[in-house]
Formats: sequence, structure tokens, C-alpha cells
Amino acid sequence: MKTSAVLTNSFLITVLSGVPIAFLLGIVSLSYLVLVAGMPAAGIGAYIFYGLNNSAYAALPFFILTGILMTKTRITDDFIAFADMLVGRLPGSLAQINIVVSILFAGISGAAVADTAAMGSILIPMMKKQGYTAEYSAAITTASSVIGPIIPPSAIMVVYGSVTGIPIETLFMAGIIPGLLIGAGLMLMAMFFAVRDKHPRRTEAFVRERAHHVIKRAGIGLTLTAIILAGLLSHIFTPAEAAVMACIYVIWMGVLVLKTLTIKDIGESIIESAVTTSAILLVVSSANLFGVVLTSEGIPEKIVEFISRAADNRYTFLLFVNVFLVFLGMVMEPSAIIVILAPVLLPMALRFGIHPIHFSLVVLVNANIGLVTPPLGMCLFTAAPIARVKYERIALNAIPFMAMEIAVLMFMTYFPELILLIPRGAGLIT
Repeated sequence: MKTSAVLTNSFLITVLSGVPIAFLLGIVSLSYLVLVAGMPAAGIGAYIFYGLNNSAYAALPFFILTGILMTKTRITDDFIAFADMLVGRLPGSLAQINIVVSILFAGISGAAVADTAAMGSILIPMMKKQGYTAEYSAAITTASSVIGPIIPPSAIMVVYGSVTGIPIETLFMAGIIPGLLIGAGLMLMAMFFAVRDKHPRRTEAFVRERAHHVIKRAGIGLTLTAIILAGLLSHIFTPAEAAVMACIYVIWMGVLVLKTLTIKDIGESIIESAVTTSAILLVVSSANLFGVVLTSEGIPEKIVEFISRAADNRYTFLLFVNVFLVFLGMVMEPSAIIVILAPVLLPMALRFGIHPIHFSLVVLVNANIGLVTPPLGMCLFTAAPIARVKYERIALNAIPFMAMEIAVLMFMTYFPELILLIPRGAGLIT
């Protein structure tokens, strides 16, 4: 049986059947390895195991667990109040609050879909009550959730560091400014729509006593972010140890200080974290297996050859990579893109003299934008049932915000110092 026929037929059958990307990549890979390469089952199992046999993945379940525990302690409510204090009097106050809360929550959850689910369930109904359309409320929620995997900690950065060998703590530090820039861009876009459509805003000022209470409560969550960053910068913690310390901190605060977290909540959170981690690692293992197929067929070499012909300098190379990844993000999950393409594209970037941290953040931000680009955008699918509106209508309303995110992506692509500033200042790179 011809190789192209096996790959094409298995791919088309799984896509048309609506099979999730993890199973799609797995089925296509198994079809090739069994029918074409004749590889025994033991050999296939070994590839899956060695692809996941990386200590960096130990941080994943704990960072995810931290985000879930923070939601159950209702610290997210404190973040909303704190964001209201900061930006509630701007035009389109709830849209602005939505974005700022995503920035604050990003320092804890590290996952866009978790941000969409947690913040969307609270803020989308609030926005609808104040007269925002359901489509717009869901669109701003999904667009701002992209910030989650960019500002540290970040689950996708753990995956990226594990497949490329780039220190995860350096990626974490490099993500701070890009995440803040995306947040600022989204706030400008929300302000434009607020002025055009006369969205409501808070008119009364915060009284001092309430402001003190809000800052004190929000400080509990912000302290957690500070602990993670300080521990990584001072090299007291590895990423995995930082994630474990974050879990301990949240449980301590939730059970003993705030008294909003029960033993039942902790048990449910552990199970939810295990399920989410398993889903991520399933995609990673399938993508690793698909990488074996691509390597066997010499696809990485063909990609390198094609890009080398199309790009004759670093600027055209970066432009080509961005366009390529934007389109790829429409049909693949970020973790699959990272596992399959990062090991291929990073060496090419180094040949063009591009700093590896700069290029890594360009790839990571681009891949995460794919979470809000149809047809696969997972955040769009997550927000649709919360807003009780069709997925397509959310995607249409999200287009201006996606355009702003792509504009910020292009800006940071050609101004690398924006990405390198904090890692360089922290002494993580030269």
C-alpha cells in the first residue's frame, strides 16, 4: 500500500468523523507505522513512553491543580473586585475587567481553556445583565483567555521546554511582557467598541475602606504569583517544585485562612487536574508518534528546504513562520504544534541568527492564538454553552480581537528586546 494513500485516507476518515486531534494524530500514526513501516507494537509503545519520559512534565499537574484550587477558593471573585477597582471606570468597564482578570488569573492557571471556563461562567452572565450582547461577552472572554498560557506559569511552556531543551523558567520570564502587551491591545479594542456602542461603565468611586479590603483579599492570589516568580528567579525552586509549593500555598490559604476550601473540594480538584493533565499528555504522546512518521518520511527536511528557499533573511523567515503557524493553529491544538514543529523550526531560527528565547515566544504566542481561531478554537467551544450562543457568532465577534492579537504578535516578532528584556535583566540570558 502506498505511503501517501495510507496517510491521506486515515487522515481524511478521522477528520470527517469528527475525531479529536489527539486520536486523529494517533490513528494516522498507527496506520502508517503498522501498515507501511511494519513496526511491532512494542516499538510503538517505546516511542510513546520515551516521548513522555521527561521530568519537566512533572510540573504540569500541579500548575493545573493550582488553578483549579484557586477557582474553588473563590479568589477569582477577589480578582474581579480588584480589577473593578483598577479599571471599572473606563468605558466598557466589564469588558476591561474581563481582560484584567485574565491577566491576574494567568499568573495562576496557565491554561486558556481553564481561564475561559472559570472567568466566563462568572463574567459572561454579568456582562449580559448589563446589556452587552452574548456574542460580544463570549468573544472578549475567549480573546483575553489567550493571555493565560503566555504569562507564567504556563502549561504549554512546560511542553515547549521539554521538547526543545530551553529552560522553562527562562520561557516563563520571557512571557510576561508579551502577555501584558496583548492585554493592553485588547483593552484598547474594548475601549473602541465601548465608545462606539455606548457600553456602560461604573460611575461611582471606590470608598477607601472597600479599596483596602479588596486589595487585601486580592493580595492572597497575587502573593502566589510572586512566590512562583521569586522562587524561579532565585533558583530556589525548579518549575516542578514551584508548582508543588503553589498547591501547598493555595490549600493552606483556602482551608485555614479563608476557610472556603473543603476536603471534598481538594479531592474533586485533584481528579479534575488528573483528567486535564491526561488530556494534554495524550495530545503530546500522539504528536510525538506523529513526529516519528514525519521523520520517517523526511518531512522535516522538506520543510527546512522549502522555508530556506522562501526566506532569504531573518525577517522573511519570521514572517513565513507566523503566517504558517496562524493557519496551522486553525486546525491543530497548541501542544501538538509545539511537539511536532518546534524541534524543526528552532534550529532554522538559530541559523538565521534569531535568539532562541525570542523565537520561542513568537511560536508560543502564535500557537496560543489558535485557541480562538475557528474551526478548532477550543476556547470558542468552551464559551459557547456558557453564553448560550452559537460558536460561529462568537467567532465572528472575536475577529477584531484576534486581529489585535496578531498585530501584537507581529510587533513583538520584529522588536525582540521586548521579549528578552526581563530574562536578560534577571540574568537568565546574555
